[in-house]
Amino acid sequence: MTPDASTRALRERIEEIRAVDNHTHANTVEPGDTESDALTLEALGDFPLPVTLRPESPAWLAAYQALYGFPHEELSDAHWPELRATMRAIAEEHGEGFPEWVLDRIGTEVMLANRVAMGPGLAPPRFRWVSFVDALMLPLSTRAEATVTPDRRKLYPLEASLLRRYLAELKVEAPPATLEAYLRTVVTPTLERHRQEGCVAVKFEAALLRSLDFADVTPQTAGAVYGRYANGGEPSHAEYKALQDFLFREISRVAGHLGMAVHIHSFEGPGEYYVTAGADPLLLEPTFNDPTLRHTRFVLIHGGGIHAAHALAMMWKPNVYVDTSAMSLVYPPEALAAILRDWLRQFPDKVLFGTDAASFGPDVGWELAAWIGTTQTRTALAIALSGMIRGGEVSRTRAEELATRVMRTNAGDLYGLSLGTGGAPREPPPVQWSDESASQRRW
Repeated sequence: MTPDASTRALRERIEEIRAVDNHTHANTVEPGDTESDALTLEALGDFPLPVTLRPESPAWLAAYQALYGFPHEELSDAHWPELRATMRAIAEEHGEGFPEWVLDRIGTEVMLANRVAMGPGLAPPRFRWVSFVDALMLPLSTRAEATVTPDRRKLYPLEASLLRRYLAELKVEAPPATLEAYLRTVVTPTLERHRQEGCVAVKFEAALLRSLDFADVTPQTAGAVYGRYANGGEPSHAEYKALQDFLFREISRVAGHLGMAVHIHSFEGPGEYYVTAGADPLLLEPTFNDPTLRHTRFVLIHGGGIHAAHALAMMWKPNVYVDTSAMSLVYPPEALAAILRDWLRQFPDKVLFGTDAASFGPDVGWELAAWIGTTQTRTALAIALSGMIRGGEVSRTRAEELATRVMRTNAGDLYGLSLGTGGAPREPPPVQWSDESASQRRW
């Protein structure tokens, strides 16, 4: 069998694996859903996007063809009414079942949804909740922190709003006067409530707000900062960093005790003023080396991006994992395959599949990004594993085992998911197009 034929054959086998998507921002079926992210990209305004995410990327056309049966080889202005009518008709036909219809179309059994709260169409066991917890690190005024960059000026108010929501859900009017009381009456009860509502992990988007160098700060130091400004005033950057550092570790510690994993954004964007060096996984090494956090399982979401080799270095820690999300959308399969091959050579049981599927606009829903990320990861995995077979690193049988682990069972083990039969081929019914008007078309 030629190398290309071997890769195609392995790709076909990987296509049959029902996946667990570790990271998405899936939308509910409610119109105008705004809770798919705590720090929405829309808040940042226009900023440069990689070509792979722009409308002219051929991946979007392929997604329309695969999901909605779009029959044309180009997407011109004349085709948009027909395509929009099809997408609307399918969404209306499936109603609250539309998100599950998407999962069936792309071969995903379980999707983790990073959201402020879940909603119609995103129910377990197919969808699992990952909540946002950066707001819990920010109990004091953030006006001074927001002045650091124009991006942060837009993002910090969103965290303040989310903290007010968490307080309201606990029926707490304002953060209490002491740090000990804040931990006892706000942080721990919020995490407990999330766990009770089915949360399997919590998410830090901290790199959009600050660097990931969380120091080991004593309760006394953090408590003094909190008490000094609990009733007003602006802490200095150094003071607020110390409090955040303490709260980050405390939130991670409590989440671990409650059985939730801790997800940490580590990638080279987004935004015009994002500090990529501040998202380097190596900055987290002191956290990962903290013996009091060894019961907490950490996942480097987006695998560090350009720092993927540094993410690999952190996998030497017993409780650190990585996923392929965002890379599966931004990087071509060949580039992702090179990263996967390095990861799989050393820590194949710590690599998770993820897409970072999200809505990119009114005609570019999360389901399209989910198809692209899933398809490109399957292709990249086939390239990486077929290369390992040719290099004598693994057998064909072992390659298939590794593919199943990445696409499915590693996440199943990490989150304790009850998964069905993972190798059943998926044959979703095709979407039938016709020349009938949208009002006459039957789906």
